[in-house]
Amino acid sequence: MISALNRLVDLVEQHLTEELDLSGLAGVLGTTEYHLRRMFSSLAGMPLSEYVRRRRMTVAAGDVVRGNDDLLSIAVRHGYGSTEAFGRAFRAVHGTGPGEVRRHGGPLRTQPQLRFRLTVEGSIPMDTRILDRPAFRLVGYAARVPLLHRGVNPHIQQHITALPQQEHGRLKALGNTEPEGLLQVSDDVDPDGAEGSELTYLHGVAVSPDTAVPEDLDAIGVPAGRWAVFRTTGPHPQALQEGWAATATEWFPSNPWQLRPGPSIVAVLERAADFSTATCELWLPVEPA
Repeated sequence: MISALNRLVDLVEQHLTEELDLSGLAGVLGTTEYHLRRMFSSLAGMPLSEYVRRRRMTVAAGDVVRGNDDLLSIAVRHGYGSTEAFGRAFRAVHGTGPGEVRRHGGPLRTQPQLRFRLTVEGSIPMDTRILDRPAFRLVGYAARVPLLHRGVNPHIQQHITALPQQEHGRLKALGNTEPEGLLQVSDDVDPDGAEGSELTYLHGVAVSPDTAVPEDLDAIGVPAGRWAVFRTTGPHPQALQEGWAATATEWFPSNPWQLRPGPSIVAVLERAADFSTATCELWLPVEPA
């Protein structure tokens, strides 16, 4: 995976002013567009589209400062049809327009070319199992919420606390298959994992396909497939979020599996009364790489 990401960075650099055929590139690199986007954003800390935009404007800034060409020629060279569109993209990255930079030489915000490296530590083994699961359904109460990478998501917290207490018991009684218990489900997640992008969050349980589901509940169908299940224990939600990040930085680069489209699921197995600590299972849909 690390070599594929570095090859992707090289290809971005070679075709910086063109639209990327990411699906085609993923095929050449022996992976899928979905997995490539997820791994890039997890390891780079930014979506691939944002990295491309920053690199384009870094290279374009050199052309602007040198002053050999007019701004329209520079805009067209870097894939923009007008100086206005180019100026908006330039300002979004550098915080100032190309005209000001040409006159004053800056300020500029440079995006260096990325290079991914795998640091092998291995001091803390990850508690992981691979399961082959038949189709099931996730049922409960769903809401569209923004994606936040750190800390408690207040939008999810508000969604859960708004539910009447008896509904949690009703959901628990309805669940009849793995993953067991009340579940935190994230679906329709932006493959780039961009902070603030919307996802579908479902507070619910897993049921077999033939289970009768009350009409007032939302449902997500989950096809048969394999799952990587990671167990985390410690301060909540920090331990869970750190474990989630470690799947990208440590587990996927060193194991013959890749993410496939589908919901990610968190099952809380044990927790302190105040939820300050918890033991959780993170279920991620995978397929052989």
